[in-house]
Amino acid sequence: MRLDAIRSLYEQPGPFVSVYLDASRSNERGAEQVALRWRDLRTHLAGTDDTTLDAIEARVLSPAEAAPGRAIFAAGGRVLHDEALAAPPRREIARSSPLPHVMPLLAQRGETVPHLRVIADHTGADVVVVAAGSPRHTAVHAADWPLTKTAQGGWSQKRYERSVEETWERNAVVVAETVDEEVRRIGAELVVVAGEPKSRALLCDHLGTGAADRVVMAEHGSRGNGADPEPFDEDAEAAIETWVERRRSELVEHYGEGPSAIGLRETAQALREGRVDTLLVADEPSADGLMWVGPQGAQLALDGDELRQWGVADPVRDRADAALARAAATTDADLWFVRRDSLGTDVAALLRY
Repeated sequence: MRLDAIRSLYEQPGPFVSVYLDASRSNERGAEQVALRWRDLRTHLAGTDDTTLDAIEARVLSPAEAAPGRAIFAAGGRVLHDEALAAPPRREIARSSPLPHVMPLLAQRGETVPHLRVIADHTGADVVVVAAGSPRHTAVHAADWPLTKTAQGGWSQKRYERSVEETWERNAVVVAETVDEEVRRIGAELVVVAGEPKSRALLCDHLGTGAADRVVMAEHGSRGNGADPEPFDEDAEAAIETWVERRRSELVEHYGEGPSAIGLRETAQALREGRVDTLLVADEPSADGLMWVGPQGAQLALDGDELRQWGVADPVRDRADAALARAAATTDADLWFVRRDSLGTDVAALLRY
């Protein structure tokens, strides 16, 4: 997964407060339940800057911020990142530390696959762009007439049918241009296409190579106010899961074949040197572990003296997973969770060189 969404966290010096809160509301007194859970967590942060805790509390208690779970990171009296979770956190956490404790968020969020969802018909298409942030919905069309063939016959029948097909094709060209642009803009890995068969075929005929190579056809999905979106969404989620599993298998296959780092020490050194392309983390690590870190993103090591040799005057200790996530985010490396039995270690990396 790309870590762009959390990179800005590291622009602020610590210490950081990391809160994972069960914000689910089971009845009409749900807001009180959330407030009680937060106040219980707050007691574990005694001695932390009250201004920072008050900033978190304002977010937690806001009626506009309701969600089943929340992951909140704050420092210096303000909230730096607040992410709604689709389910309560696997474990509630309240922690003050040199680095934000982001790994539970990344693990629960899962792989974020930038992709497009397209439902096409003769009038154009509904395009949903899914990347960082909320999905963007766009309705695309170019020409409204003529769109429907008739069987009236007569000398103008063939000319009219040709005009209809030209309208379909013009709309397909406009949709294809939109899809091509969005694929380039977000670096989409998949384009899931559904809708009227002829329109889907026309769209694919006009897509550029970059988008055409990423197309997956969905069995269900149609436009219109009465259309049920659930079957198409299920097809899209299945296509994404298939892509994720294939990509995870490819990473494990390539691990060890090309330039790789094995284990925490080698991986930390490669991150310091900016050589990590993809950080591989076991989905069930055998131990949390601690590392020494400095103020800069890629300053991490198992030995404090090693960091001092790199010019860090006063290294501090923090969780290894927090140090690894910061280093990956600030050196533009991807992060993937893989099964530990396929990795053979808790941490490894595919290297750029």
